[in-house]
Amino acid sequence: MRCCSAQKYLYSLQAALLAKVNGMTEASHDVVIVGAGFGGLELVRGLAGAPVRITMIDKRNHHLFQPLLYQVATTALATSEVAWPVRHLLRRRKDVTTLLANVAGVDRAGKRVLLDDGSAVAYDTLVLATGARHAYFGHDEWEPFAPGLKTLEDATTIRRKILLAFEQAERETDPARRQALLTIAIIGGGPTGVELAGTIAELAHDTLRGEFRNIDTRQTRVVLIEAGERILANFAQKLSAYARSALERLGVTIELGRAVTLCDADGVVFGGTRLPARTILWAAGVASSPAAEWLGAAADRAGRALVEPDLTIAGSPEVFVIGDAALVLRPDGRPVPGVAPAAKQQGRHVAATIKARLAGGIAARPFHYKHAGDLATIGKRAAAIDFGWLKLTGWPAWWLWGIAHIYFLIGFRNRLAVSLSWLWIYVTGQRSSRLITQGDDDKT
Repeated sequence: MRCCSAQKYLYSLQAALLAKVNGMTEASHDVVIVGAGFGGLELVRGLAGAPVRITMIDKRNHHLFQPLLYQVATTALATSEVAWPVRHLLRRRKDVTTLLANVAGVDRAGKRVLLDDGSAVAYDTLVLATGARHAYFGHDEWEPFAPGLKTLEDATTIRRKILLAFEQAERETDPARRQALLTIAIIGGGPTGVELAGTIAELAHDTLRGEFRNIDTRQTRVVLIEAGERILANFAQKLSAYARSALERLGVTIELGRAVTLCDADGVVFGGTRLPARTILWAAGVASSPAAEWLGAAADRAGRALVEPDLTIAGSPEVFVIGDAALVLRPDGRPVPGVAPAAKQQGRHVAATIKARLAGGIAARPFHYKHAGDLATIGKRAAAIDFGWLKLTGWPAWWLWGIAHIYFLIGFRNRLAVSLSWLWIYVTGQRSSRLITQGDDDKT
């Protein structure tokens, strides 16, 4: 018996050594990540080599580089240049299983993620990195008339609406209806609104010039509406003033201090004034995904889960919420901004926390955010950058903005493709992605 026991022990030891040599050390801790955005992928990277089994769940099959999404909407880039299949990105990570699925809820007591097909995925550690969606301040009925910009589907919808407006204006004989078709209203003066306004103005006044026979696209009105007293409110005052001046030089009309009270098929009402516009774009606000609802956790008015300093949910130290789905406060009480660098920092923090726990650490590890700066581009030759200690405007800021974004793209091919697209637009003003794909709002 002793001989058999010794032989079994030797076999077990040999198997363990072989598994270690082959990089297949037995993992008994299940980490489930919901959301393949910046935070979720950074978490996966941070857990490389850890003794865990990872399940990545997302309702879309691609990771989206959201900072450049507006360039898809405005015909500068193709969808394939800002999004990549999640399975391809994780193909070399044998410790990761990717599931294309919709989450319906979370069973905290049973430690299960519930999917909408009735199945469930068990976890030891759960990380919700599910991002944000549009917020219409209690007026969800505005969404059909004023689409927001958060997904590839949103971007192609907006691109279609903009290009169709020009096509319909070419055939319109009534001057008032034609002008409404050539008026584009953008609601929200943050970075997304500013970037959309500048790029659309260049598209209308430069790229499309001379391509139509019955309309002059230079007569297009781009109106940026902001309820506050200035655009780019999170930037320094002088950068905000520069952005306003740069947009006005591009022909953008800026309306400040008047909130929108109505959006419909015929236009938008703000400050008691109706603006006839057949194209309205929403860049005014976001709300969290339903992560807090799934958990039954406390949330703020925007739906962001209230997390502990270590990014966990109160009473559930095994559950983390990161990125736009979480309200994370800095020491001065200000919230951590919903930007990609913040989500990536949170992903790295959670990865380090999980590894520390597996190594026997029990102390909470508070998250500390390091602000990398604020960036916004204004057309193809201007930008505003606020690093705190350094503030830049004009073409030097535009080049720095471009270099920073190209650096964070995934893969050499995408960096090269985007660089060439931008260079071509910079030199010629022409945009190659002006394709109208079919949709429900198409008219013949």
